[in-house]
Amino acid sequence: MVRFILTKLVMAAMVALTVSIISFGLVYMAGDPAIALAGETATDEEIAVIREQYGFDRPIPVQYLDWLGSAVRGDFGISYYYNMPVSDMIFSRLGTTVTLGLCAISFALLISLPMGVLSAIKPNSLLDRVAVFIAVVGEAIPSFWFGLLLIVLFSINLGWLPASGSDSWQSFIMPTIVLGYYATPALMRLTRAGMIDVLSSDYIRTAKAKGLRPRKVLFKHALRNAVIPVVSLAAVQMGFMLGGSIVTETVFALHGAGFLAWQSISRNDLSTMQALILIFSMFYIVFTFLADVLNAWLDPRLRSG
Repeated sequence: MVRFILTKLVMAAMVALTVSIISFGLVYMAGDPAIALAGETATDEEIAVIREQYGFDRPIPVQYLDWLGSAVRGDFGISYYYNMPVSDMIFSRLGTTVTLGLCAISFALLISLPMGVLSAIKPNSLLDRVAVFIAVVGEAIPSFWFGLLLIVLFSINLGWLPASGSDSWQSFIMPTIVLGYYATPALMRLTRAGMIDVLSSDYIRTAKAKGLRPRKVLFKHALRNAVIPVVSLAAVQMGFMLGGSIVTETVFALHGAGFLAWQSISRNDLSTMQALILIFSMFYIVFTFLADVLNAWLDPRLRSG
């Protein structure tokens, strides 16, 4: 197990290094950053001043190494738009995004796992059809439209929940439902397919023939193996929820890191964009690594893969 973890750590470090190069290079892929900051009407002298002020006149490898060294220490430079430390802006809002992501993935798992298991136990039943309907609706409804629908129903008509802000835990209920419901269909279908496949395997029939209790066969033997791909997908979905919550945070005016990403893009704040891309990518890498370790613990056969 230790060798497996070390191997995954090395792979994660290599992916993180690649992501850092891409994050830094995205600024230059869009053109000369000095011209982007100065504006289209800027003169050559003004562009030259900005290029020297922000260090764009140095060799790109030198700029990358300086940026990476500072990023490792948590220093992402100064925001070009707000003229304040990028790290202060991000970390002051990251808690809102992390809270929303954790609540959303918990909501998705609480819905998808039980319904996926029950649908697999009784395929083509009424419950199975309801689960399929929920999955289809979840994939068909745009998240922004679903969010607006909840605001109209629970905030405007009923007055039960606040329509925006993050001042109380009630403010996270509707964003959690919107973001979590988006991930529910894929998790539910994967759970159902995995359970149907496992329940028809030989070792499950053997366990039943030995007289083991149905609940023990279902949860200890079947679900433990069926949930392995679900763990991997949940890790990816969690990374998406942290990095792709821009629409949800915008609809509900949750001023988290996702909303900050939208602001930095609309205001051409290059340094903030770089930092957010790197941080959101690190979330994907960390959660994928944790999912691999958890899967290896659930299924020892994966440790030799």
